[in-house]
Amino acid sequence: MPEQRKQLLPFAALSASYFAHIGFFNPYLPLWLKELGFGLLAISVLTSVQSGTRLFAPYAWGWLSDHTGERVKLLRYGATAALLLSIGLWFPLGGMALFVVLLLMFSHTSAMMPMSEAALAHLVSQGGAFDARRYGRVRLWGSLGFLVTVLAAGVWFEYRGLGDFPVWTSLSLLAVTASVWWLPDHKDALPPHEVKPSVRPVLRQPAVRWFFAALFFHVLSHIFIYIFFSLYLDSLGYSKTTIGLLWAVSVIIEIGWFFTQGRWLPRLSLTGWLLLAAVLMVLRMGLTAGSPELLWVLFLAQLAHAITFAAHHTACIALISHHFPGRLRGRGQALYSLIGYGLPGVIGGLGGGLLSSRLGLSSVFWVSAGCATMAALCAWRLGRLEHPRAT
Repeated sequence: MPEQRKQLLPFAALSASYFAHIGFFNPYLPLWLKELGFGLLAISVLTSVQSGTRLFAPYAWGWLSDHTGERVKLLRYGATAALLLSIGLWFPLGGMALFVVLLLMFSHTSAMMPMSEAALAHLVSQGGAFDARRYGRVRLWGSLGFLVTVLAAGVWFEYRGLGDFPVWTSLSLLAVTASVWWLPDHKDALPPHEVKPSVRPVLRQPAVRWFFAALFFHVLSHIFIYIFFSLYLDSLGYSKTTIGLLWAVSVIIEIGWFFTQGRWLPRLSLTGWLLLAAVLMVLRMGLTAGSPELLWVLFLAQLAHAITFAAHHTACIALISHHFPGRLRGRGQALYSLIGYGLPGVIGGLGGGLLSSRLGLSSVFWVSAGCATMAALCAWRLGRLEHPRAT
């Protein structure tokens, strides 16, 4: 048991440092861009770059890692390159130059978690089955990292302004780089003359297609939070400290889920958790769009994050592990990132920017509720395929 914990520790450090980077970068990037003088549509385009890279980078890196077995070496290269590229944010840049820097930086970071999840897979399996308890104990460190930086950055930017945003970016990526160099330099065994498995037969399965459809609509509903929630709260007059607290409360409840999910996850099927998460997401977005002036309502809505994100994420990772085992797992994780975060991020970012510039920021959260409704329907259909007698 101590040896297992020792093996998991570097992955926990990577999860903590990576999500610490995300914890300040994603919530405060729109506000930094706003302070630089960019308009709402330009902010939408620039914040969508991260999702845009997920259309190609995760699958390219996943394919390369599956075919070489060198997941750790690729992670080390990606983190180091992203750190060096982040120095470009320290200089005054126009919109196009900033777009290029973000594009190159995200091309190296957007595949890090899929490759890390693939490298971690053999350590969070119990007798060949996904071990939710062990996985949760690694993933909760990511939530803790996010919590620390989203709170600290909120206070820091409230009193010192957003001018230090580039420095925060480089320092957090330095922590990520140190973490990936701590990972054991493990290479997946590649038997000679082995026929490389194809993902096409897996993707032809109706259950896999309905799973990806449910994933797409569910994460699309979340994308509006990731891109527009901070701008929405700022437009309503909330302070950066309060914005940080609202992000933090969702992460605290998320940590509670990851820590105890081994107890709760068996109480529903994996598809049951997908359906419950989508239904709660409809309620969460309805509250956010309908009563934003009531702070206690916003806090209540954020508590649903334990199910709408954390439970949903674990159920998805378990389903990906089931459908894409062995030499397919790198590409399976990459498809999860592409379909779950790439396409929804681009559509949600650009579409939400156009919508909010015409109808106001609250409109994107009503659309988010509609997307969650579509996710619920897809999850229900997936449940019927997997448990026909029960439905």
